[in-house]
Amino acid sequence: QVQLVESGGGLVQPGGSLRLSCAASGSIFSLNTMGWYRQAPGKERELLATVTRGGSVNYADSVKGRFTISRDNAKNTMYLQMNSLKPEDTAVYYCNTVPPLTVNLRSFWGQGTQVTVSS
Repeated sequence: QVQLVESGGGLVQPGGSLRLSCAASGSIFSLNTMGWYRQAPGKERELLATVTRGGSVNYADSVKGRFTISRDNAKNTMYLQMNSLKPEDTAVYYCNTVPPLTVNLRSFWGQGTQVTVSS
């Protein structure tokens, strides 16, 4: 069974921090590069950060230096440490493989976790 479960979102003030977690099915986690995506209201979903099975990482310019992606292969879990949060980071955050999973010819996504940055 394919599962992607994001957690850890919430309301935080500008400059604050949050740590997101992603629990994924072992069958998809262990074999794939994983990534964090986000979708803000009225905008397309964007890829923020990726981590390979071996731990190599890449970041979008918008989050470089502020966000840190990591994964624990033994726990089939991925994390996103978000520091120095800005109001423009407000979005629903999703984890997925890179590229995103396709199930029955359709993109598969979890429910996401809402991050709101506001004073």
